[in-house]
Amino acid sequence: MKQKIEKTNAMRVLDGIKAEYEHFTYDNMTLSSDELAEKVGVDTDALYKTLVCVGKSGQNYVFMVPTKGELDLKKAAKASGEKWVEMIPQKSLLPLTGYVHGGCSPLGMKKLFPTFIDEIATTKELIVFSGGKVGHQIKTKLEYLQKAANVKVADIAKK
Repeated sequence: MKQKIEKTNAMRVLDGIKAEYEHFTYDNMTLSSDELAEKVGVDTDALYKTLVCVGKSGQNYVFMVPTKGELDLKKAAKASGEKWVEMIPQKSLLPLTGYVHGGCSPLGMKKLFPTFIDEIATTKELIVFSGGKVGHQIKTKLEYLQKAANVKVADIAKK
């Protein structure tokens, strides 16, 4: 008998647009990003972390950069049309998005925020990002992520 997978909000969003995706679970206490990338069959540049920021205007934004990379706040501000952006305090993440640190997905947040992914994603056949719970990852095509959350491609990572 096949084990029933408990759907996360992120998975429900992808199901809603009939997207093709794979869901993976892992022990986030023991796997490095290199090991996780190997487990899910992608290179580390295709493995993304989701960061939530606030701009000078008070608007919140979601930025996705490779897990081994770093968000360039100046580039993020330019992409979002803000004078500046900064990371939100970690304690604000759950009330704002419905997600905890380490399990924040760009899909299925309490509210749909303007979302940007680093331009290197366009060079990848598949990308991997948080499935909405700690230890859960989703692998899919960029086009499905763009359709599900109106994700824009921009130069936002430090090079």
